[in-house]
Amino acid sequence: MTSPHSSAGTPARAVRKAVVPAAGLGTRFLPATKATPKEMLPVVDKPAIQYVVEEAAAAGLDDILMVTGRHKRAIEDHFDSAFELEQALAAKGDAVRLDAVRDPARLAGIHHIRQGEPLGLGHAVLCARRHVGDQPFAVLLGDDLIDPRETLLSRMLDVRDRHGGSVIALMKVAPEQIHLYGCAAVETTGEDDVVRVTGLVEKPSRRDAPSSYAVIGRYVLEPAVFDTLERTPPGRGGEIQLTDALRELATSGTVHGVVFDGLRYDTGDKADYLRTVVRLACDRDDLGPEFVAWLKEFVAALDGGTVGEHSRPAA
Repeated sequence: MTSPHSSAGTPARAVRKAVVPAAGLGTRFLPATKATPKEMLPVVDKPAIQYVVEEAAAAGLDDILMVTGRHKRAIEDHFDSAFELEQALAAKGDAVRLDAVRDPARLAGIHHIRQGEPLGLGHAVLCARRHVGDQPFAVLLGDDLIDPRETLLSRMLDVRDRHGGSVIALMKVAPEQIHLYGCAAVETTGEDDVVRVTGLVEKPSRRDAPSSYAVIGRYVLEPAVFDTLERTPPGRGGEIQLTDALRELATSGTVHGVVFDGLRYDTGDKADYLRTVVRLACDRDDLGPEFVAWLKEFVAALDGGTVGEHSRPAA
């Protein structure tokens, strides 16, 4: 069997490391995020960032570096052991909650580094250089959730194994939304869900967008991206943009995109955060039946204009 090869003609290395940038201030969720990292906001009964780490672990990535800030200590604590709490639960014989408390620390080897200044996603990725070394690695944004039943990351790793280079996740969005994302110029390949990326633009206007393909928060990157980031000047917003570095790599034909049409949740957006909680709660065996029944009653009352009315207790 022929070994997969990178674009340079050398055998492609298996991807085992992941980087999770989670240093943002979460200003869209103030005041909730004044003292609580936005990535720690609960989605039903788990913080958003735990879903991201579970996704990485499910795809076989067992070495995860979180790039945080000085106000993100809660993230480090969540993925550490909690001796006193575990001891108390064990004494009560509460095996279910004990496993839930222990699970985050058992998902993978988890490491932390701080991004000293908020200089953008490209800078956050660059902070991981010493930890990653000369290995290929994945990047998963901490507030961008892919439904646990999807296999996007595994598909991206498969594409990277066959083509080498870097692989980014793309999703078709409406023209009026493209200014919210990085946007890719693409060429077709022989696979329906794989394209060759020929260019990238960070948050273009609708008129200037080269396509309707938006870059979403999953990347599998070759280590050459670090050298490119080192010489990438600040771009949009005065930040070092990962999109700008990938645009340079794309000129050599080494960047592919996997087009994703599954379920994705942006927990950095208030409305989508609420939709995420509702959707995942409805899918839970332990919560779904009761919650869905209530939700149907609530929507019916909303349609009937009776939401907010309170009946008085009988005398």
